[in-house]
Amino acid sequence: MQPYANRTNDPDAVPPLAGFTVGVTAARRADELCALLERRGAAVLRAPSLRIVPLSDDSELLSTTRELIEHAPDVVVATTAIGFRGWIEAADGWGVGETLVKRLAGVELLARGPKVRGAIRAAGLTEKWSPASESMAELLERLLEEGVDGRRVAVQLHGEPLPGFCEALRAAGAQVVVVPVYRWMPPEDIGPVDRLLDAVISRSLDAVSFTSAPAAASLFDRAGQRGRLEELLAAFRGDVLVACVGPVTALPFQAHDVPTVQPERFRLGPLVQVLAWELPGRVRPLPVAGHRVEIRGQAAVVDGTLRPVPPAGMALLRALARRPGWVVSRADLLRTLPGAGRDEHAVETAMARLRTALGSPKLIQTVVKRGYRLSLDPHAETKYTADAQ
Repeated sequence: MQPYANRTNDPDAVPPLAGFTVGVTAARRADELCALLERRGAAVLRAPSLRIVPLSDDSELLSTTRELIEHAPDVVVATTAIGFRGWIEAADGWGVGETLVKRLAGVELLARGPKVRGAIRAAGLTEKWSPASESMAELLERLLEEGVDGRRVAVQLHGEPLPGFCEALRAAGAQVVVVPVYRWMPPEDIGPVDRLLDAVISRSLDAVSFTSAPAAASLFDRAGQRGRLEELLAAFRGDVLVACVGPVTALPFQAHDVPTVQPERFRLGPLVQVLAWELPGRVRPLPVAGHRVEIRGQAAVVDGTLRPVPPAGMALLRALARRPGWVVSRADLLRTLPGAGRDEHAVETAMARLRTALGSPKLIQTVVKRGYRLSLDPHAETKYTADAQ
């Protein structure tokens, strides 16, 4: 079985991401990623944390392109397909596209992966080598083994500097020319990013997906500007799953000791499969009043049927599920309700709506003068009591 294969082939089963909310920070191909998530049942909070500066506006790229045409490099490292295509298209727009391609035809071209190889060949060029791992580390290892002392190496950046890569080449004696094909910038409308930050910190999101390291760095920068970086990191280290498309994207999280999950293949489809496996796998089914109950982000699944629950009801349900079978007082439940004040009647109102949403009032038992409890099945009482202690 594949690591992230579907858990079931039953067409009537609850979609794997139903009831979960996933944040999407992607700037490119966001529509595709959102559609893949929604197809598997997820609610999506879209908040692009970056924007790409149009190539035609980048005078630094034009200057670098002219320099490389006049003084050809020995090696060109192409790191992304969109970046390499964009470089050729921008050169065409400046009237030097054909000249650039002729110049590149006479140098050693290295491609980071199959998509980059495709972009190189689409331009009528041929790469000399490409690592099967799509790893910049493997590219660097090959260059250092070949020897770069005295050689001129052009490195096409993919939206951010590559200090470790470029500095290693310089330390080995190479003259490195960076090719800034496109630049990541903060979004013009920062509102969606702030809403995503608030949702992560309040645990209203179950997961956040990242498809580039700059997107993560940008989110951290914004959280720092608002004085909420530590709160963001605490949420990511605890309750909110971080899903990265690959190891390069995960680097900013590693620097902050934040755990991540990644697919084996660095693509959007496998990224969604990881989420579709990991999020349901984090849910502990509960045997309650003869029913099987799963508590997801914004819904419950009762005997295989998805039951959307209002936010106040979810707050109560999570509080009860933290100690299944134990009585939770009205006062304790009231503290879980946002903006409820001191009126315990708010608990009764939210509880009535919760029972209706769950479709079975017997799931939650009222304990007179004490509070409420999940009606954990008697045969499971010992196990869950031990767990709670």
